[in-house]
Amino acid sequence: MQKARRPLVLDAFAGAGGFSLGFQLAGCSILGAIERDAWASETFAFNHPEAKVLVTDIERLSDSEILQTFGDPRPFIIVGGPPCQGFSVCRQHSGDPDDPRNSLFEEFIRLGALLSPELLILENVPNLIKAKTASGEAVIEIICRELQHLGYSVEFSILEAVDFGIPQIRKRLFIVASKLVLLSSFPAPTHSSDSSANLFSASLRTPTLWEAISDLPSLAAGQGSEEMEYPGPSQNEYQTQLRQGSTILFNHKAMKHSKRIVERFSTMKCGESGTDVPAHLKPFARNGNGTISGKVYDQNNRRMHPDRPCHTIPAAFYANFVHPFANRNFTPREGARLQSFPDWYVFKGKPTVVSHKLLAREERWDEKFLCQYNQIGNAVPPLLAKALATHLLSQIEGSLDTSVRTWPESASEREPSAKIHQLQVQEVLAGNSR
Repeated sequence: MQKARRPLVLDAFAGAGGFSLGFQLAGCSILGAIERDAWASETFAFNHPEAKVLVTDIERLSDSEILQTFGDPRPFIIVGGPPCQGFSVCRQHSGDPDDPRNSLFEEFIRLGALLSPELLILENVPNLIKAKTASGEAVIEIICRELQHLGYSVEFSILEAVDFGIPQIRKRLFIVASKLVLLSSFPAPTHSSDSSANLFSASLRTPTLWEAISDLPSLAAGQGSEEMEYPGPSQNEYQTQLRQGSTILFNHKAMKHSKRIVERFSTMKCGESGTDVPAHLKPFARNGNGTISGKVYDQNNRRMHPDRPCHTIPAAFYANFVHPFANRNFTPREGARLQSFPDWYVFKGKPTVVSHKLLAREERWDEKFLCQYNQIGNAVPPLLAKALATHLLSQIEGSLDTSVRTWPESASEREPSAKIHQLQVQEVLAGNSR
């Protein structure tokens, strides 16, 4: 019997595309994405040249526009991380701001109602489980009930990235809504970061931070570039896996630091942060004419341990972590390695930007987008998404072709089609009001 086409995936609130990339690595095809941010959309379009990328607020899309773009063929799976709180500021009449029906979750539900995929999969922060509305109702119960009203069976669980071979401590909530009969919605852990546990179990060992990045070019502050050569061969299985399909290293450019900051970092041991440095090297107070600040944030600029998984990579990780050996912060590519992005995945836009409030105040609209660090830190780790996708697809009848995609040998072989999509992104941007 001839096998059916690979399952099609639509990524809503797509960001740079880590969530859907995991499903693609598991054997799916990416139908399209909806993402409002210009630089994140450009990243998605470049790395998924076959996808239809809509660069707009999902709330601006009419039902007919959604059906016209993604209704034929329709997606088999819709994934996304709709924010479930804090969006009622623009809808003051909506009532309780903690009610997910007053947030962008409502738009995710609309996609499900219009396109009726077999699977709807949401990702969010673990604390969503604890959230309650003003009336005391659990937010997670409202979400599950809304999905059940669409005819889905619903399960949710918190997955830990290190349990699936990702060198980063990162817990995320996943909600799987299915019209299929599944034995289970979530995969069992395959890895452990506890080296002693590996001696007595079948678990594989999760790579350490240094094992994830040790093959990358050694850089001092301000060094590196958007494209570099590898200095040598990969040194372990994790590096080999993420190098597959890439002959050039992208986005490995270190931030520029003042001599004083480099000196500050040089005094820090692994595990120490700005609170542990000598007093004369602590940050200056803002507009304080050279006086030392009385506030030093312990979570900023902490030197990471090389022999452990990294702490959670946040959206602003360029200021959160110091390299375990070099006196500088991480590069975007080092963050991407810790998030499990393959090296061929290119991040567009500027590496960093100044405060979005300042950009808005100065009307620098062409810079008020998600920089490379933001895109990487906001993403679902692709290998975590792949583990979930592989588990779900393994329970679907064998009529689906879920063989792993073969990637071109280098990014340059994808460039012609990627350029076409970049032009399409710019055309969409030109038609949108800011």
